[in-house]
Amino acid sequence: MKTPNVIFNGVGSYIPTNIVDNTDFLNHSFLQENGEPFDVPNEVIIKKFEKITGIKQRRYADNDQLNSDLGFRAAEKALENSSIDKEELDYIIYAHNFGDIEHETNRIDNMPSLAAKVKNKLQIKNPDVVCYDLLFGCPGWVQGVIQAYQMIRSGFCRNIMVIGGETLSRCVDPHDRDSMIFSDGAGATIVSASYDDDRKGILGFANRTDANEELDYLAMGPSYNTDLPKDARYIKMKGRKIYEYALDEVAAGIQVALKRSGIFLENIKKVLIHQANEKMDAAILRKLGQLYNIPLSAEEMMPMTIQEYGNNSVATVPVMLDRLLRGDLDNHSVKEHDDIVLASVGAGMHINAIVYRI
Repeated sequence: MKTPNVIFNGVGSYIPTNIVDNTDFLNHSFLQENGEPFDVPNEVIIKKFEKITGIKQRRYADNDQLNSDLGFRAAEKALENSSIDKEELDYIIYAHNFGDIEHETNRIDNMPSLAAKVKNKLQIKNPDVVCYDLLFGCPGWVQGVIQAYQMIRSGFCRNIMVIGGETLSRCVDPHDRDSMIFSDGAGATIVSASYDDDRKGILGFANRTDANEELDYLAMGPSYNTDLPKDARYIKMKGRKIYEYALDEVAAGIQVALKRSGIFLENIKKVLIHQANEKMDAAILRKLGQLYNIPLSAEEMMPMTIQEYGNNSVATVPVMLDRLLRGDLDNHSVKEHDDIVLASVGAGMHINAIVYRI
């Protein structure tokens, strides 16, 4: 049997409507790791934060919305612009980190799986549509696509839905400056087999895990406010360590994916990198160009959504992909036969990259 191409047969995303501006943090009580307040006003903290990250605003889910609700909305849109019926899916893979968290709680709910919840919301009756969740840090959606690619290339599957969704606003320490980075959202794709003669779709990929000293660069920890319950856990980051790690290793991971795909960097039209930090992503692109001694322009090659959406973890890449393919990103567009890169980095520490031909 002919080995199929593996393509995105439908894309969709859902971004909550609640806009939270940087100015909304002016009255926050930000604390240092030792629990002491900073000796500068919040206005200064926020101004420096925006300069470094590029984030001006972010989106938070409605109080009655769960992560799986956001994923369901994105999944509906992906199915709407695909060529398949929902009952033709073989798998639903839901990439996330914290499951469903109710508003004003810190309790993670992973049972039943978010993928199964989406299947239920979509009212899929076919029992052969198998559902599972994927915990892989922020690179989870990219990793889910890689798994879908491997399953389809094996010949046992034809259509797999991969969702990336998160409500990070509910697992951040409100007393930590880093809480301003995170946001909520979801993106979904239908990954399908295609038997066209032209080579297209996923051309190659790379992934890796570094879990020695890198293990706790992103981890859960107690609030900086010692008056809060000791058993509550929130996202904690070693920002400088992550920046240095990502700068070196993401570019190297993209290089491996390019080599495996047989595509030259000169052919790449767009590089979609996980939206964690505007300056970090621009530095990664420069590092990639240095590996090939080719100057790369972030303005021309690297779409950004972090300024208005913040970092919604596993949703950042599929949301950006959806907007790119719909022509909804200012000054960025792609056409048939263009080659692009999708790459991410996050807790684990994990890195992955995909080379894709439109």
